[in-house]
Amino acid sequence: MTCLSFSLMSVSQASSAEPNNKWQKAQISKASAEMAAVAKRWLASLSKEQRAQATFKFDDEQRSKWHFVPDFVIKPDGRKGLTIGQMTPQQRIFALALPATALSNRGYLEMMSIRALEKVLYDIEGKDYRDPELYYVSIFGKPNPKGTWGWRFEGHHLSVNVTIINGKKFSVTPSFFGSNPGKVTSGNLAGVEVLEKEQTLALSLIQSFDNDQMAIATIDTSAMDKKLLQNSVIREVLTTDVPKADRGLFTFKGISFADLDPSQQKKLLKLVNVYTTRFRPEILNGTRYKGRIKDGSDLYFAWSGGKKRGEFHYYRIQSKTFLIEFANTQNNANHVHAVWREFDGDFGRDYLSEHFSKHHKK
Repeated sequence: MTCLSFSLMSVSQASSAEPNNKWQKAQISKASAEMAAVAKRWLASLSKEQRAQATFKFDDEQRSKWHFVPDFVIKPDGRKGLTIGQMTPQQRIFALALPATALSNRGYLEMMSIRALEKVLYDIEGKDYRDPELYYVSIFGKPNPKGTWGWRFEGHHLSVNVTIINGKKFSVTPSFFGSNPGKVTSGNLAGVEVLEKEQTLALSLIQSFDNDQMAIATIDTSAMDKKLLQNSVIREVLTTDVPKADRGLFTFKGISFADLDPSQQKKLLKLVNVYTTRFRPEILNGTRYKGRIKDGSDLYFAWSGGKKRGEFHYYRIQSKTFLIEFANTQNNANHVHAVWREFDGDFGRDYLSEHFSKHHKK
């Protein structure tokens, strides 16, 4: 099949590229300064005891200990950081402004909607851990518009991890957004589907495949699932919540971008960018991807399960540098887990390696 041609850099080429003009660099610096200012204001509003709970050294092991399950599942001692529920009304305002410095309007709405679904679950289950205020804010290092530091906003079905390197580069993975219910069926939020695009675009793509394409794209995840049964709550996402994504789990890649027709290629790129554009353009321009991904030449798409709503299914999108996983395999296929990860770049790992290497040489 004919592969689409694009003028912009490929995903693999983007890994080493720097911002290519003064305006773009200025926008990245402005975003870094805004982020640092909001973090400082929130920290200044905290008591000494709260600040001790919310802050960590940049190299603290907690920075890479991320989770998307409820608190009671996390052993031995749960999440770290300061919860929204532990804050005064004023402190909450500043805390919720922090993810707004990184997320796009849609990404922020998804984040807040995920929190709102905790009340839906509480009304169904009556469990105390279903709580929209049980979301934690953590700062790693000292916020500085030109410095290297990081932060996390996290709770059930949500993990936003941002690392800033020298105020010039950003890492935004792991990025996890989940939804239970996937689509609310009753109550005052009936009809709300937080991750609707991630679901609908993928179904549209897979339903467009002919038999030959479907045979190539379909993968059997059962062998990998068996290795992860001890993590039964999170086995649907094969990378789970480990600090570093393992390429070894994804040797069977599915169908390549080149084996899709032009309309399918457009759908796949659109689907990829649903995940990336949860973040502000200025933030994405500071990552290796430099905004929207417009060349899929090294992309693969894999599928497992049914092709209709209400049928259990899983898909992943893989390149040389990143991985996207989506699973809808619980609660009658109405419970979604969706994650964007980088094999070498989660928590800014590769950027930081380059940064410390240069610093050491001086």
